[in-house]
Amino acid sequence: MGQKVNPIGLRIGIINTWPSKWFASKRDFSKFFHADLELKKVIHARLKNAAVTQVEIERNAKKVNINVYAAKPGLVIGRQGVLIEDLKDYLRRKYHQNIDVNIHEVTDPDLSARLIGEQIASQIERRIAYRRAVKMNLQRAIEAGAKGVKVQIAGRLNGVEIARNEYFKEGNIPLHTLRADIDFCKVVANTTYGVIGIKVWVYKGLVFKKEKAIKEQQVKREKVEEETEA
Repeated sequence: MGQKVNPIGLRIGIINTWPSKWFASKRDFSKFFHADLELKKVIHARLKNAAVTQVEIERNAKKVNINVYAAKPGLVIGRQGVLIEDLKDYLRRKYHQNIDVNIHEVTDPDLSARLIGEQIASQIERRIAYRRAVKMNLQRAIEAGAKGVKVQIAGRLNGVEIARNEYFKEGNIPLHTLRADIDFCKVVANTTYGVIGIKVWVYKGLVFKKEKAIKEQQVKREKVEEETEA
């Protein structure tokens, strides 16, 4: 089970929450669902250099709030907020909705499965040996505090005729433990000899309800302080 199920989706309602937060009738559900997928694809494409780890979407009757978590928020905001305003205007014109974009800084980018996968993919596209690229990023994640990291890479590795897949692992990855905080991502590297698929699992430790509640309270308190200062 742990090998076949997305570990983030498996833990929704236990230690994870939904990346999209809204309610819709049966008639509108598919429309909102595909709109969310397209929004995320557009944001990841436009903010490719900003190291975006996660996009959360909240919808209500009058407004769409998008929370973007990026390791390089300065590349999203721009000087005096010019780039972020351009992004808001672009999304409002494209989707004809009142859309607001909030940027949050990621303090530990080396523990993000998406960023690890994107770094490996970019290095493979630049013709760096895949074993070296994977091991460098594994070591960096372990040094940043990860309890375990696993990478699966598949395709025509090093341009060989027959495709294969390889696993690289450091530390422990308890996929069946639902308390385990595991980040997961799939990334694609486009090379001259074909597409190489990359899967990354990052184990950050066990999460308990009490600790999670304290963290959520801290986040809420910080948001309230930011709003009062603004």
